[in-house]
Amino acid sequence: MTNMTPGQRLRSIFSGSVGNLVEWYDWYVYAAFSLYFAKAFFPQGDRTAQLLNAAAVFAVGFLMRPLGGWLMGLWADRHGRKSALVLSVSLMCAGSLMIALTPGYATIGVAAPILLVLARLLQGLSVGGEYGTSATYLSEMASREHRGFWSSFQYVTLILGQLLALAVLIVLQQWVLTPAQLEAWGWRIPFVIGALCAVTALYLRRNMAETESFERSRKRKAQTSSLRALLRHPRAILTVVGLTLGGTVAFYTYTTYMLKFLVNSVGMDKATATLVSAATLFLYMCLQPMVGALSDRIGRRPILIAFGVLGSALTVPILNHLGEVTDAFEAFALIMLALLIVSGYTAINAVVKAELFPVEIRALGVGLPYALTVSLFGGTAEYVALWFKSSGLEQGYYWFVTACIAVSLLVYLFMPETRQTSLIDREARGG
Repeated sequence: MTNMTPGQRLRSIFSGSVGNLVEWYDWYVYAAFSLYFAKAFFPQGDRTAQLLNAAAVFAVGFLMRPLGGWLMGLWADRHGRKSALVLSVSLMCAGSLMIALTPGYATIGVAAPILLVLARLLQGLSVGGEYGTSATYLSEMASREHRGFWSSFQYVTLILGQLLALAVLIVLQQWVLTPAQLEAWGWRIPFVIGALCAVTALYLRRNMAETESFERSRKRKAQTSSLRALLRHPRAILTVVGLTLGGTVAFYTYTTYMLKFLVNSVGMDKATATLVSAATLFLYMCLQPMVGALSDRIGRRPILIAFGVLGSALTVPILNHLGEVTDAFEAFALIMLALLIVSGYTAINAVVKAELFPVEIRALGVGLPYALTVSLFGGTAEYVALWFKSSGLEQGYYWFVTACIAVSLLVYLFMPETRQTSLIDREARGG
């Protein structure tokens, strides 16, 4: 990275991160506002049944993420990280507009949930490609000494996107609209906001620099990215799957599902639950760069192991206690403890994956196995949790989360320390 000044690197990281923020804002607006629009698209049944339907559509969006990880990964490895990032934010914008403009079930009948599914499939394609490409871009753009720190901003902007979705919900709840207005039409506002913000992100991404790793690869005409080329790295693929499994289930449990858990299981009112979720997410976001910077000093593997050990030991006690709380401050403390533990995964998982693969298949290698794992486990976490609750076996979900984290812990114990074996550094040295 010797040809790029610190200012240029910072501007490029900022442009990539802002686009990531908009993408994840659009993605999480669905989860934040499903308490209000579930009835519009799925009018039959009780609250849990409506939320199950909305959660199923949320999970369906994840089915497109492996396809997005594959197609966008190939595009990013062949045509550049910048080009793929521009395409992904354009697709997300289109999906948000589609949800904002789709009439409810009362107006167009079964076509309403069908169009909702189509919009989420489009957004799933977008976000499936976004993760691998942005993780690759930030990791390649950062300097070796601070790669953990800078790559952590992928989850800073991911969480900030979720936080902004909640912030819009809080503003609309507290100061702008009545609950009836929110359920009738107000839930469309955040999707319009997301589509408009995507235009700004598109402009920024069109003007950011390409990474020097990719430029060097293009000049020496390195091997073209393909699924066959990726399959020559089975250990790296399995490492991505294993280290993602527990982290993604824990992440979606304590972020997207937690708002519904506080309302549907703990019994909090929607406004209080939203404030608790927003406060914990803000502090969680601030933790990411600190954990990322720590990994630059002590390595990635010790931090992943800490997440695996603490997550396996404390998940059931935290969720059991959380289900019985009567005080919002106590709920905040418990969720914050859980998110502090999960930071051991989220802050550094992007850089760990990027350091495992050579440049010619890096975006594909990071994106595809990650997207497959998230689709199977992260995207279905909310649905699985609600299914356990509707079956009267809510505690079974707590053990499910614990088991997923324990499997990942085994991977952390036997994987290499990627800070020392990074293929990004080997390329920079000409190795």
